[in-house]
Amino acid sequence: MTSVDLDDRSELLDRLEQYYDAVPRSGARAEDFGPLTLFIREGQGWPFYARPALRWSGAVSAADVTRVRVRQRELGVPESFEWIAETTPALRAAVEQTGLAVREHPLMVLCSDVPTPAVPERADDVVLRTVGPDDPVLPSALAVPHLAFADPGTGVGEAGVAELGAAVRDRAGDGSVDGAVARIRAGLTCLAAAVENRTALCAGQHQPVGKVSEIVGVGTLPTARRRGLARAVTAVLVADTRSRGVETVFLSAGNDDVARIYARLGFRRVATALIAEPVE
Repeated sequence: MTSVDLDDRSELLDRLEQYYDAVPRSGARAEDFGPLTLFIREGQGWPFYARPALRWSGAVSAADVTRVRVRQRELGVPESFEWIAETTPALRAAVEQTGLAVREHPLMVLCSDVPTPAVPERADDVVLRTVGPDDPVLPSALAVPHLAFADPGTGVGEAGVAELGAAVRDRAGDGSVDGAVARIRAGLTCLAAAVENRTALCAGQHQPVGKVSEIVGVGTLPTARRRGLARAVTAVLVADTRSRGVETVFLSAGNDDVARIYARLGFRRVATALIAEPVE
């Protein structure tokens, strides 16, 4: 497996920038705004965002950001921007001048000399596995991260199996399951879950593009937290990336507490991922 040299950060971040530009294009159309590219999802799924145009080397102004935000409002999509702080440092000031709030997230890469994390054996009834396109657990595996991110943090929360069942019913027929099935069959997405009583208590994905893949959307049902499920699901995803010959595996942690969980699997912080959205 090709080594990821964390000391050569410039080359590594360029590799991640190429991935960030490529991965939305399988499910979105791109609109060019000079220094910025707006990705607009086609079909159901997580909404996309605007980000710096690949290898843009000029200035980025508040006026550039405003043009994109106007277009996002026209389309009825979130006014969201995502980028790597170290590769486009001027963008933060530009988005903040337009009134957006910026959140920082540790950007972490799995060191390639770390052995594939073992999927932990469990003493309870939880089964850890990847989720195929015909797996009956697929709807709950897609719904559980939404409940997780609605109640952020690592502490035990209130939403449980009943709320997850309601979320699955609410999403039925919206096309999200069909879209996930198509992506899984096409090899664009791998979904993994911790399953108990035919329900996903935790789930996450990775999305390979060539030799790079990002682990995204790992979320645990709030009442099922503090059981090591997110770490276990991440181990399943990492094992799948390596079975596919992926050389660079990375993720953005929600905060420093979450980053410590990923660090125990061999991920190391290499930069800072920024997300800008309107102030709530």
